[in-house]
Amino acid sequence: MYTLYSMQRSGNCYKVRLALTQLAIPHRAVEIDILKGESRTPDFLAMNPNGRVPVLEVGPQRYLAESNAILWFVGDGTPLAPTDRIQRAEAMQWMFFEQHSLEPNLGQAYFWLTLVKGGRELQSHAIEDWMERGYQALGVMEKHLQSHDYFVDGRYSIADIALYAYTHCAEESGFDLALFPALRAWLSRVAAQTDHVPMLALQSAQRLPA
Repeated sequence: MYTLYSMQRSGNCYKVRLALTQLAIPHRAVEIDILKGESRTPDFLAMNPNGRVPVLEVGPQRYLAESNAILWFVGDGTPLAPTDRIQRAEAMQWMFFEQHSLEPNLGQAYFWLTLVKGGRELQSHAIEDWMERGYQALGVMEKHLQSHDYFVDGRYSIADIALYAYTHCAEESGFDLALFPALRAWLSRVAAQTDHVPMLALQSAQRLPA
């Protein structure tokens, strides 16, 4: 059984939890509170020297980090991962876009403006850039979704999971999704998928030993 080290209110962790749930893959959850420094302990850094969640333990002393790499690992060979060579590359293209253009803006805004006490004041110099670049990324997604139901091959895939994680909660940090009707319709289609679970759905999670 896999062990997932994650933080419930992290969008990157949510991607993995959603995929594991929808694929009915048994796993044990261990909650890591990055706000309390739990991803910087010697035990955690032994699993991921980068000190970030999520981390998936896939075997004895075998750990995978980086949310989109984990999505490929758990999704490969399932209906959530394209098999056609070009479509696989298209999925990777959108997942690279998510990490390069979406997560650094929507994800950072979500973290500092909704999770960190006093984060708005601490990051006041960055908010304008997050909003500008975040809206640009949302505009790219909107344009694609005006003529596609999903991001790859006309069907729900790990590319959609990757993009959904921080997009669906963007309004919490001030983004106006009413400006993007095609994107909003896509969010509804993703939320209607079989075995979909909300990011804040209750889960049974253990804690790392103190």
